[in-house]
Amino acid sequence: MGGSTSQRGLARAHATALIAADVGGTHARIARLEAGFAGRDFAIVEYRKYSCADYPSLAAIIDAFRAEAGGRDIDRIALAVAGYVIDDAVVNVNLPWPVSISGLRNALGVGELAIVNDFEAVAHAIGHVDESSATLLSGPSRAISRGPVLVVGPGTGLGAAVRIADANGAVILATEAGQATLAPETDTEFAILGELRRQNARVQIEHVLSGTGLVNLHRAIATLRGAAAPPRSAAEITAAALAKSDPIAVETADVFCGWLGGVLGDLALIYGAEGGIWLAGGVLPQMKDLVAQSTFVARFLDKGVMQGVLARTPVRLVEHAQLGVIGAASWYFGRDEAAAQATREESHV
Repeated sequence: MGGSTSQRGLARAHATALIAADVGGTHARIARLEAGFAGRDFAIVEYRKYSCADYPSLAAIIDAFRAEAGGRDIDRIALAVAGYVIDDAVVNVNLPWPVSISGLRNALGVGELAIVNDFEAVAHAIGHVDESSATLLSGPSRAISRGPVLVVGPGTGLGAAVRIADANGAVILATEAGQATLAPETDTEFAILGELRRQNARVQIEHVLSGTGLVNLHRAIATLRGAAAPPRSAAEITAAALAKSDPIAVETADVFCGWLGGVLGDLALIYGAEGGIWLAGGVLPQMKDLVAQSTFVARFLDKGVMQGVLARTPVRLVEHAQLGVIGAASWYFGRDEAAAQATREESHV
């Protein structure tokens, strides 16, 4: 992997330091990296994970990292952040505090602060992942087509991006698939949707297919079953489902996995993701056994005449905790390299 700590033998004469962060609604993962010439190889020197709820701002988290792991003299920071950048603000309902780009740059005292969508970053990181290190859930071990690759991740919300290979590497398209309207298929899903619409007239995909969504789903199923289920976190629901200690948690996990398979099949058809699908995010690694035991694959494939196309599409679950920071660094250095290439081409015109 391009961002592994085994690559510390970089040529120091060409080393470039960077702080890269992956900021979600629940956790911020931050790394200090060193890169070789043009950022073609980079190594993670220091890495930390922080709970966003424990800090009053993103600047406070990055300052804590710089105090613990060094890097106060580093003048460049690349952030992979959940949401879209509009003017000077990052727009996202899942972050615990507002983020102003200029305010953050000034608070940290750095010359350059570059921001990319978190799942656009993950899509960049996929280019550094060995396929054998991921769990194959469906399809062949190798993609038959070199078509677009879809990256989807249920975390605090649901992120998604599309990676399209080209002659110069890849084009990454950030999406907000999690904000799209959720479509039910089974009678149970229709009943759950009706219950969820008591709180939201329009139920979005991430209202169910995310960590927060797992909690919403658990509450709705308990209400429909007339069960007195105590409030639980996503981790507690998953643990109870794995232990089979609570029938509501078991049903919640089963519905979650099946619905995820159905939505993923729809997204694969919408984006033409014949090059494969990678599942990431904070929720699924703990649910891996539950996914395998569920209707996830059957629902993914259940798309009528398109079943044969989806059966040719590899679906993998990747559990690399550092994907976001690796992706942010890969995007940042790749952007520099693309600018340098454009300059070289202009000089020959």
